[in-house]
Amino acid sequence: MTQQEIYDDLVLSINTYNNALDGYVNDKFVAKKAEDIWSLSQMYEHLITSSHFYFMANALRCIEERKGQEGGEMNEHGANIFKYNSFPPIKIKMPGNGPQPTNGERSIEDIKIEFQKILEDTKRMLDAVNPDSNYKTASANLGFFSGLEWLQLLVMHFRHHLKQKIELEA
Repeated sequence: MTQQEIYDDLVLSINTYNNALDGYVNDKFVAKKAEDIWSLSQMYEHLITSSHFYFMANALRCIEERKGQEGGEMNEHGANIFKYNSFPPIKIKMPGNGPQPTNGERSIEDIKIEFQKILEDTKRMLDAVNPDSNYKTASANLGFFSGLEWLQLLVMHFRHHLKQKIELEA
């Protein structure tokens, strides 16, 4: 995908989430159906946190050529994600005991502001990234990705959670 295609795809995804935010009432937004199932607000928090501290942080490392390396390959799982331009349509549990999203600490308006910041920061990174760069950083379970690939993963991650959003809204 080109930088413009990645950005346009991200705008569409974030608009979908923002439009849904307008229809939520706070009680439903923070309600959990079960202890081991996220609330809508936790899913939105996960999108914000993972965007800033995982996808965009790795893209920035590639742009700045730090904490990575020249070259490196995706493993089979990473290659399949890019082959289909999508995460697999399954629920994915990340390895380890990473931080869980908080529940209800951000208002709906704060989430919209954060999504706008993600759009603006991603646009700046897409303008700065060299699409021909071979500098990459590693994903714990998918292999090595360039800055442009990390930003494409960001968009795929937003799309991946749309199914979860629909399930949580039901």
